[in-house]
Amino acid sequence: IELDPTNAAFYNNRGIAKTAKGDLDGALADFSKAIELKPDYADAYDNRGAAKTIKGDLGGAMADQNKVIQLEPDRAKAYYNLGLAKQNKSDLEGALADYNKAIELDRNYTSAYLNRANVKRAQRDLFGALADGTKAIELKPDYADAYFNLGLTKKAKDDFDGAIADYTKAIELKPDYFDAYNNRANAKSHKGNLDGAIADYTKAIELEPSDALAYSNRGNTEQNKGDLDSALADFTKAIKLKSNYAYAYNNRGWCE
Repeated sequence: IELDPTNAAFYNNRGIAKTAKGDLDGALADFSKAIELKPDYADAYDNRGAAKTIKGDLGGAMADQNKVIQLEPDRAKAYYNLGLAKQNKSDLEGALADYNKAIELDRNYTSAYLNRANVKRAQRDLFGALADGTKAIELKPDYADAYFNLGLTKKAKDDFDGAIADYTKAIELKPDYFDAYNNRANAKSHKGNLDGAIADYTKAIELEPSDALAYSNRGNTEQNKGDLDSALADFTKAIKLKSNYAYAYNNRGWCE
């Protein structure tokens, strides 16, 4: 597609493509150009706000999403993105209000239910988080993140069997789901299934070999099992990956 310096849609679409490639600075420049050419371009504000959230410019992201809402008050996605920025700023009450509004405007907004569940769990409204996670799965039964989310809530409720079942379903849908293996291992460890936990930590390490926490968690489980040599090796690896890892230093000391 040839560059048309007067076409706002061109810059907006190119910004979307750059965002997908991880070129956020380039994307922001393109979205800004689109807005310069068309000051009431709600899509460009929306996309620029989303890119700013990824960049960590949460104040700028909220300003852009508020502009979208000013231009199009019934756009559910703008409230969702505004809630996401507020959630990243730890404004849980504000995020909850925005997710509520997004769902009010679009009762089938799966991601809004999922993120609202995260907020409710952080607020210790576990019943509400469970309901929202279940609704997300009802809307999208093959949504691995929704099962993972539900597993987090069940673990917070000390329902380790339920959490393990949900993490397992997430892994079934997404076999390379590092966080699901890591969290399933944690739940198995709580249940006393140390061999199962070690197997899951090992798979997590296979997927993310540079994750210090996975080595430390596996070492802790091996230590609980009495396999001090393996635990020592894993704590040492964790420290190599994260030189200021106090927990791993402490636990390695107990193995020596």
